[in-house]
Amino acid sequence: MTSRPIQAVIFNNPGSDVVEASSSYHHHVYDTINKGGVDGLEFYTSPYNEPYRRSPSSYIPPPPPSPPSSSANIDSSFWSAFGTGGFADEPPLCEELGINFDHIIAKSLVVLNPIQRKLPPGLVNDGDMAGPLLYLFVLGISLMLSGKMHFGYIYGVGVLGVLTIMLLFNLMSDKGIDGSRTASVLGYCLLPMVLLSAYTIIFPLTGLLGFFLTMLAIVWCTHTSSDMFIAMLYMEDQRFLVMYPIALFYASFALMTVY
Repeated sequence: MTSRPIQAVIFNNPGSDVVEASSSYHHHVYDTINKGGVDGLEFYTSPYNEPYRRSPSSYIPPPPPSPPSSSANIDSSFWSAFGTGGFADEPPLCEELGINFDHIIAKSLVVLNPIQRKLPPGLVNDGDMAGPLLYLFVLGISLMLSGKMHFGYIYGVGVLGVLTIMLLFNLMSDKGIDGSRTASVLGYCLLPMVLLSAYTIIFPLTGLLGFFLTMLAIVWCTHTSSDMFIAMLYMEDQRFLVMYPIALFYASFALMTVY
């Protein structure tokens, strides 16, 4: 048996992982050649790409980013809460509380126009409570400036009147009405009485002029609120039955304003 010449075949080293995986195979082929294997090929690795090979020990991972300090978050939250800018995605405060000044102004203008026959359904059927609470507060402040402390009477008569009128209208109408819409209509239509209480800060309601202004405020409030209730409950044939309890309700606030 004649020995064949050994031929060297150079394989490029693609990387450390491939070299490590193929090293066992190279040793096996070399042993096979020494023992008289086929073709007489000798395999060995070449350091051709050795300068470009990245050793695992030379890799240094970047340091992890340091978390922001809690004191900085507390400081930014503190100044954002008490500043005028607020947070980035925070809605306005009035929007969170459900206060819409455009809606309050629009509904107040409807109340101040007693001869308007066609009422907007969107303004009549809502249950907005921001306007009524504002007008009750202004009424109490106006009476306080005129020397009358009636805050407890205002809220007591208001709550009792809303519950009573809501019960009566639910008994009189097939459609029915809830407490929020009843309080909204009665509160917004209290605006003429609020103007009367502001008048008492400068001029007293005595004599014939005071009596006329008081009766005008009661009729104004009653007429406007009865139109809204009739539009909501479809009680056109029962207009005077609707106006009677409402007139008593506003007459109670008129007595607080005068006396």
